[in-house]
Amino acid sequence: MKTILLGISGSISAYKAADITNQLTKMGYKVDVIMTKSSTEFITPLTIQSLSHRRVHLDVMEEPDVALINHIALAKAADLFLVAPASANTVGKLANGIADDLLSTVALALLPETPKIIAPAMNTYMYQNPIVQRNLTTLKEVGYQEIEPREALLACGDYGRGALADITDIIHAVNTTLKE
Repeated sequence: MKTILLGISGSISAYKAADITNQLTKMGYKVDVIMTKSSTEFITPLTIQSLSHRRVHLDVMEEPDVALINHIALAKAADLFLVAPASANTVGKLANGIADDLLSTVALALLPETPKIIAPAMNTYMYQNPIVQRNLTTLKEVGYQEIEPREALLACGDYGRGALADITDIIHAVNTTLKE
């Protein structure tokens, strides 16, 4: 059974991570989930835990098994690392090696051969911002695959590219990457 390490960051589309978790679990993947503090403002860990049938990881200082260092164990166990949704903040942390929460710390500890997929979701002006685009380019240069956001009417009322990619596209990318 393959293990997918799903990172959920703070975006209005965090609720869609429940569907991603549910579908991947039903497909037979073991889905370990890391939620950033801000993501828990949009969706509860209990929802994700109920769908993954696994403990949700929230805090870098939390060590559920005293025999393991949690962020290292999570990184080593991952057959694939997926961040969906990836906020501009999380994209910036990952691109610049900032490890100030569990998600960004685990990302730095991933084995070099672990496939990494990122699905940004944010306001269109944030997504188009040259700094965010530079950060995404940096991530691609170090092996991340981007599933680009959709063009849609966003929660803020703006229309443009920034909505989380369709769940089917995210699931397809996971399946394709794991088969390669």
